[in-house]
Amino acid sequence: MTDHVSTVAVLGPGGVGGLLAALLARAGHRVVCLASEDTAKTLRTDGIRVRSGQFGDFTAAVEADTELREPVDACLVTVKHTALDTALDRIAPAALGDGLLIPLLNGVDHPALLRARYGADRVAPAVIRVESTRTAPGVVQHGSPFTEIDLTGASAPRDRLDALARALTAAGVSTRVLADEAAALWAKLLFLAPLALMTTHYAEPIGEIRTRHRDELAALVAETAAVSAACGGPSDPAAALARYETFPAQAKSSMQRDAEAGRALELDAIGGALLRAAARHDIPVPIATRLVRALS
Repeated sequence: MTDHVSTVAVLGPGGVGGLLAALLARAGHRVVCLASEDTAKTLRTDGIRVRSGQFGDFTAAVEADTELREPVDACLVTVKHTALDTALDRIAPAALGDGLLIPLLNGVDHPALLRARYGADRVAPAVIRVESTRTAPGVVQHGSPFTEIDLTGASAPRDRLDALARALTAAGVSTRVLADEAAALWAKLLFLAPLALMTTHYAEPIGEIRTRHRDELAALVAETAAVSAACGGPSDPAAALARYETFPAQAKSSMQRDAEAGRALELDAIGGALLRAAARHDIPVPIATRLVRALS
């Protein structure tokens, strides 16, 4: 991958994938979005329209198809965990070639599944911090004042990870490469699990959760931090709580938006993963257990 012109596929051009696809295309990269026939047709015709306080309002032209038909430098996987198995049929291992597969998925259990399918040296798990929503096919509303990615993958070629990080950063996405995969994935889950479980359970935005329900939020963050530490991740609950303050008060978690729309929840990938890890390490997580059961 060069820093200036590369070919990047995006599996799932929704709120997150659509934003990244549009930013990379605007920066001059060739972008191929992989989606359903109807969505692919819309993207080929209209491009991706982004409304963003951070990046401005713009439209980016992209290519689109229903499956990957040629090797790419990197493929960003940005589908919901609930759609992952079906979506992966759009990326045959042979079609990917030696391209990097970059899953930007919630949870901590997916890297093993992807490595079994595509090979350990092709998979580089990543985490993204952003609030971005697809309001219609090819239309993205980006709400957070930041867009940040941590790339990992000890078995992936470091020079290629560095090149991808530079390309993303040049496109506007602050990106770094971290050596510790477990720490990166658990840092995301430490932040995400309490936010997703509480906003969805109470059907309230983050501003209400961090004020009216702050004691419960703090206790849930402490539970999650204990599990994270046991799994090799960060263990600072204060840092996670401080992160919530950076979001607009009306921001919602993606799980909450899915619940409002009647879509399947990523409950197993987020809450289920937390409970399974807690059980493996004999760590009591009563608040997390109660919320997961209530949402099941």
